[in-house]
Amino acid sequence: MCSSDLYQPGQVIFYQGNPCLGIYCIMAGTVAIRLNDAQGNSAIVRLAHGGETIGYRAFFAGQPYHASAEALTSAKVCFVDKAAVRRLLEHNPSVGLGFLKHMADDLESAEDAKLHAMALSVRARLAHLLLVLKDRFGSAAEDGSLVIELPLSRQDMAAMVGTRPETIARAVRSLEDEGIARFAGRKVVVPD
Repeated sequence: MCSSDLYQPGQVIFYQGNPCLGIYCIMAGTVAIRLNDAQGNSAIVRLAHGGETIGYRAFFAGQPYHASAEALTSAKVCFVDKAAVRRLLEHNPSVGLGFLKHMADDLESAEDAKLHAMALSVRARLAHLLLVLKDRFGSAAEDGSLVIELPLSRQDMAAMVGTRPETIARAVRSLEDEGIARFAGRKVVVPD
């Protein structure tokens, strides 16, 4: 019913536009959901972590995958083919209701993200993204500071907060100038 594979960072789990052959359950790791436009530009639109399911919207819509899924960290992912999902839904209607709730939660998150993009400054959106990333990629240093090992490039961070990389660079400088955070490559240190 379920076949699992280990994906290394950068490996693609499924491609935008490919036919949906089933759904994927992330057992461990972090996966980036990446959208590409007609000009070949790509942006990470959300992150999915262990315990989450991806590809289910395309399955229920009967459409190709609307985005690509790429391992951001080492990820163990279980694939459940269409026929198995259909059997599961036929014999367990509560599973279908669970997917409906999941879709409603996703829609609410998308609406909240749109509101943040319209109402908050880039600096506030960057700070919010860092807070979200801290939960999965942060740790306390011996001196009590918070260290976040960023799994994202600056370009991907810019896309996630709805701005351009040069605007993120200015927001980073602003946080550094005020002593709120120090950025070094993909490491962020928050002293207090």
